[in-house]
Amino acid sequence: MLKVLRRMSTALKDEFLAVRSYSTNMQIAPLQRTALEEKCILVDQFDKPIGEATKEHCHKIAKDGSIPLHRAFSVFLFNMQGDLLIQRRSKTKITFPGYYTNTCCSHPLADIEGESEESHALGIRRAAVRRLGYELGIPSKEIEPEDFHYLTRIHYQAAGDQIWGEHEIDYVLFLLIDKVTLDPNPDEVSETKWISKKGVDDFVKSINSPLTPWFKLILESQLMVWWDNLKSLHKFQDHTKIHRFS
Repeated sequence: MLKVLRRMSTALKDEFLAVRSYSTNMQIAPLQRTALEEKCILVDQFDKPIGEATKEHCHKIAKDGSIPLHRAFSVFLFNMQGDLLIQRRSKTKITFPGYYTNTCCSHPLADIEGESEESHALGIRRAAVRRLGYELGIPSKEIEPEDFHYLTRIHYQAAGDQIWGEHEIDYVLFLLIDKVTLDPNPDEVSETKWISKKGVDDFVKSINSPLTPWFKLILESQLMVWWDNLKSLHKFQDHTKIHRFS
């Protein structure tokens, strides 16, 4: 496992160096600009809350190259046939616009009641329900916070376009659902697609845009193992360790 993590870390560094500048000349869409004022939860390296800061502050790279560490989550939604729902991020997104990624990736917010709740990652789960609704149009009545399988956390940093980036402790959430209503928000999502485990390699080879760093890390480390065990995910829950990619 250690060798895999080291290999993934090296690959991630190479990926960051290859990312082209996008934000320099882009216009920030009105809704995306408004979202920059939302308050993320700042954490230390052990995922202990230490304050809050705007989404803009949490994603803008400082002159010294630092990005404030904050709490996030990544949802992997599967249907009962075992297919994974992925999305392509809108080209108006501030970080990694136009990249392919897992079902939903976002943050619990300090300024939304209940999303700072620590017990059983309840705040994270509530935020995931909210964002699945906002990004993909999934009605909240179709998903309950307890429906998520919280597997583990990863700590990674991505320099992005050298203007905007990510530095997150990311909660990995799996969700198996029989039927789901989709009505993607074009300000957030430009494309959705269900992919099978067997078809992942062909999909990655066929796309003309990169994968987000966090999705790439998870895909190349543990995703396939978890995907093989969708009916026994409890065996892979690890809520004590934070897997670090530096």
